[in-house]
Amino acid sequence: MSHTRRMVEELRRRLGEDAPMCQVQAPLEPIEPPPSRVIPRGAIRDERFAREAAQHTTALVGVGRVGSRYATEVVLQFQAELAVAHAAVAAELSEDWAESAGLPLLRSRVGHHREFLLRPDLGRRLDAQAVAWLEANARRDVDVQPILADGLSAVACMGSGPELMGHFIAQCEALGLRVGTPVLAKYARVWLQDEIGELCRAKVACILLGERPGLGTGDGLSAYMVYEPRVGRNDGERNMISNIHARGMLPADAAQRLARLAQGMIQQRTSGVELDLSAIPGLGGVGGTALREPQVRKRLVEVP
Repeated sequence: MSHTRRMVEELRRRLGEDAPMCQVQAPLEPIEPPPSRVIPRGAIRDERFAREAAQHTTALVGVGRVGSRYATEVVLQFQAELAVAHAAVAAELSEDWAESAGLPLLRSRVGHHREFLLRPDLGRRLDAQAVAWLEANARRDVDVQPILADGLSAVACMGSGPELMGHFIAQCEALGLRVGTPVLAKYARVWLQDEIGELCRAKVACILLGERPGLGTGDGLSAYMVYEPRVGRNDGERNMISNIHARGMLPADAAQRLARLAQGMIQQRTSGVELDLSAIPGLGGVGGTALREPQVRKRLVEVP
């Protein structure tokens, strides 16, 4: 008998259960079925504070509960919004849309969408054709290189992406910054901005791309900026603004912040954690501090 088996049998003996573990136990007494309705529907809590706060945010505030659980309609809404997020991740940037947007299309080293999801490293570098196009056609020695990209939500890129790009370029030019050739990148990760900015010899690279979708926000954009872009930059050397969409930070407000960030990076000759945001004039005043107009979270499921 092995040492382990002796230890197990000694433990059984001490517990008063010398019988083998395979011995058939006496059947349990039947359990009464639960009542058909434990707590009435009217018992869902509805607090006034949460109801008022929910008017100014699309966050899930005061969703209510039945006992210790979410109400059925809340669970169904979660599932529906999760499906929206999955659809956003699965969407691809179409060639027809790229042509209609009027932007040159660059591709990363990713071959197809599944590879894009599984190999983020390939999405951080340009393919040979994209490198050749930039070397032959892109403006050089610019202050800001704007890049629109699909990221993890081509839905967001094709939705409010052109609006954000247009506002951003206009704001940069209003500040007297030289803007590079706007480009569109497919199968792009954030760090793709480093190689594009380096090839264009830009002082600042800014990539506007679909952000990782959350519940009900499959159309959100994020913007990442880096000073003196070059392959090998890390995330601590970048600044970013997220949650850019109609129910979050409006594209026009985000564009103002991004343009002022670019100007501040050039003046301070740095970005990321070393950038002094307090020294950038007007950065905190964009959009004001007053409450926004009441926001409504789109209901995808209605329970009678």
